[in-house]
This record gives sequence, C-alpha cells and structure tokens, in this order.
Amino acid sequence: MRLGIDFGTTRIVVAAVDRGNYPVAAFECPDGASREWIPPLIAVSGETRLYGWDAWAAQGTNGVLLIRSIKRVLADAGPETRIDLGTHHLPMRQLLAELLGYVREQLLHHSSLPILDGEPLEVMLGVPANANSNQRFLTAEGFRQAGFTVAGLLNEPSAASIEYAHRLAADDSKAPERVLVYDLGGGTFDVSLVLKEDRSHTVAATEGIPTLGGDDFDEILAELALEKAGYALSELSGHEEFLLLEECREKKESLHPNTRRLIVDLDSVREGWPQVAVPVNEFFDRCQPLVQETLHATQDLLQRVPEGESVSLYITGGASELPLIGRQLREEFGRRVKRSAYTRSATAIGLAIQADAQSTYQLRERFTRFFGVWRESEAGRVMLFDPLFERGLELPGPSEPPLERVRRYSPVHNVGHFRYLECSSRGPQAEPTGDVTAWDEIRFPFDPSLAEFDDLASVPVTHRDGEAPQVIEEQYTADASGAVLVRISNLTSGYERKYRLGRWAADERPVQQVKSRKRAARKG
Repeated sequence: MRLGIDFGTTRIVVAAVDRGNYPVAAFECPDGASREWIPPLIAVSGETRLYGWDAWAAQGTNGVLLIRSIKRVLADAGPETRIDLGTHHLPMRQLLAELLGYVREQLLHHSSLPILDGEPLEVMLGVPANANSNQRFLTAEGFRQAGFTVAGLLNEPSAASIEYAHRLAADDSKAPERVLVYDLGGGTFDVSLVLKEDRSHTVAATEGIPTLGGDDFDEILAELALEKAGYALSELSGHEEFLLLEECREKKESLHPNTRRLIVDLDSVREGWPQVAVPVNEFFDRCQPLVQETLHATQDLLQRVPEGESVSLYITGGASELPLIGRQLREEFGRRVKRSAYTRSATAIGLAIQADAQSTYQLRERFTRFFGVWRESEAGRVMLFDPLFERGLELPGPSEPPLERVRRYSPVHNVGHFRYLECSSRGPQAEPTGDVTAWDEIRFPFDPSLAEFDDLASVPVTHRDGEAPQVIEEQYTADASGAVLVRISNLTSGYERKYRLGRWAADERPVQQVKSRKRAARKG
C-alpha cells in the first residue's frame, strides 16, 4: 500500500492511495475514540518507553519524562545525536525508529486502512521546506528502520499545493502557477511560495516562525480561563496542566464564526472547580499579536512575487481553523485567499497523490533530477549529498559508451552502508530539496575479513580504529536506458561486488548483488 505521511510537530497524519482516492487513516485510541492522527510523543519511565497514544495516556504520571515535538529536535540533530533521558542517553535514530515503529503497528492493527498481512508500506514523507540534510536523512532513515519502504521526500508546502491543484480540477493546468501556502500547525508556522511547472511543484521561497502554532492559542485560552476563576497556572500539577490544555484545545476547535463565548470546564481539571465563560472577543484580542506575526511573514514573502504576477494564498494547518485567522487574512489579502477543505490533512493527502503519481515516473533521454548518495562528514556528525549524475545530463545513445563516475577513498568503518537518492533541486547548503526520491540501499564489506560474508545487514557498523587502511573505489555507470550499475572494489585487498540499481530499469527489479570474488591484489 502506498501512503503519504505528514510527520508533524504535534500530529502525525496518514493518507492512503486507493484507486484514485486518498482517504485519511483513522486510529483507534485508548479512550475508545477514533482520531485521524497520532501524537508524536515519547514517554520514558525507568527502562520503559511509551509512544504515541500510549505516551499520551501516561502524561502527568509521577516519574514519567515526556518528550514532545521530537521533530523540532531533528532540525539541530545529526546522525550521532543522543537524547538526554535523565539517567539514559539514547541515540536520536533509535528513539525515532521506535516511535515510527509504533506508527507502523497502529497502521497495521488499529487503523481504518484495509492493509493485508505482509503487505509492504511504501511511503512518501513530508519535510519542512527549510529542512537541512541531516533532518532529511534522519527522517528517511527513521522510517526505513521502522519497516517502511521509503519512496521519497517532498517539501510540505509542495505537498499542500499538490492537494490544492488536485482539488481544483482533474486537469491541473487550471491550477494557479504561483501558490502561497499559509501553513499554521500545532507547533510551527510556515509560509512558502510554490511554483507550479507541469507536474512539478517547487518551493521558491519560504518564511517561518518555528515556535508559533496552535498550542500557543490553547495556552492563551487556558490563562484566560484561570484568570476568570481566580487561579494561577502555578497551582496546577503537570497532569492537571495537560488536562486544562486539552479542554481548551477542544473548546477552541469547536469555535465557529458566530460563537460569542467559550465555556471552559475547570472541573475536568480538578474536581470542584467551576465552569468559566471566556468571551470570544477577549480571546481573539489576546491571540491578535500572534496572528499579526504570521501576516507580517506572509506580506514579506508576497513582496518577492514579481509585480503584476497573480498568486493564490492557500490556507492549511489545523490551527488555521481559528475564525480570527481566516477573517484577518481575507481583510489583508482579499479574494485570492482559499482555504483547504482538509486543513489538518492537506499535506498528507498531497503526499499520497505524489506517491500515486510517482509509480508512473520514467526517465527519458536525460537525468531530470540529481542522482547521488548520502556521505558522512565531520566524523559522522553531518550527512552530505554527493551528486553522482547531475540534473540535465544527457544519457548516451544506444551505441555510445555509458556515462561514468568514480570515487576513491580510505574508509573508517568496517561496512559501507550506501543510501541512494535523487532530488529535483538542491538547497543553499547543497542539501537535496524539492521532490526527493529514495532509491536502493546496499552494503559493501570494507573490512577484508567480511569479504565473503553475504548477510552484511546483520553486521554492526563500527569504526576501524588503528587497523591497516583500505583503498576503496566506487565506479558508477549509466547506460542509454538509464539503468545505473555500481562496482565497488577494495583495491588494497583485491575483491569487488557489483550492484544493479534498477529503479529506472524496464522490469523494475530491486538491487541485485553479485557475490564478491577474490582477484589478484593490487595497490591503490
């Protein structure tokens, strides 16, 4: 089954590909309710770790450490980053893989999707438009380790604009060429200018406020409710604060344009406390400065659009449902403002549409994207994208020799783990951006003692400190059909393996490995 997954700051939303439809998955929750999202929460108590809805239920329990918004941590994390969990320091990659493993289990056993036993889950993932290479790598790697097949990554604003174009008409030529995506989620705000060219949706510019989202509006309503009742936030325990914010979130989400006051039930927070009425105008007045911040960022981005060029402003994100926001945007920008019918799931739906369309992707005569591999840098703290074949590079004719690229180096690990990808564009730091498609991953034995070992996936990757250096050569060739072959050789110890990266091949076969063979050693 193909899926689009919006790994949000406060919610994980999943949409599926189903014969031209893109339904959003609903999940059975511990309280008996059905919700179309999973909270990206991690709760730690001693040696026990809970995820998602299980972590949600454990909030406020004595001795439980809660990790919220792990997506925010990803922005500054690297492959070797470890998370402080009191007495434990666990690798970010492990926590992320365990959280996403929980998501996979929920999809298989507690969701509305009709997934068959043993059916692979092929996913298109959303990432922030300003995500760096580490964030993109860790997102894809976390899903891979959790058992998903990663088809690719797409900038979240591009995914929202795809949902917009799909909703307008079957003929997406009717969709606007420039869309300003206003995305106010639970924990972050982003506004991005997306350019549409044929079937490609590219983020041309973006602005954002990483610490502003719907959670801030919940806190404002909570403060107002406590003020009305004569209480202070400091009087609440951690569990009571969670209950209050949940009560305020539910009341905020029930707002409609004609609502005059919100009734907040403080008895649900602490028995015996009263209900309080908060005038909506007073609530909106407190929210106004935050909304203005988003308007300023939107106005700044609009100024980058050439004069005379038309642009539509598309509203997505669950927090954008606050009536104040739609009203302010229309007052500021007029008729060009369009609201998604699926504010909480537009990105996931757009990702599912992209996953559906990608199944028909074929290379024709030239590399239409950058093709390359992840490389480690700075002792493994940074992941870099090495473009082996550049976008626009023409493929050879049927009678011409194949294109060739060679890399040579001395590795510091016992096993090379190669993860290949392609992307439609590259960012300011040369990171892969736009539509990023994951290819295959292969492993090669750098350590000569592993030369005849077939199951390298079961061998831990370790540093080879103090051992004799080996010279490794990678040779890549691309023929007229677009098939990419790689031969990796240990020039020092004299063995090699060949792999066929078959994404563009006619039969769409996965990587095939030729068993290593001994040959005469030669010097590097």
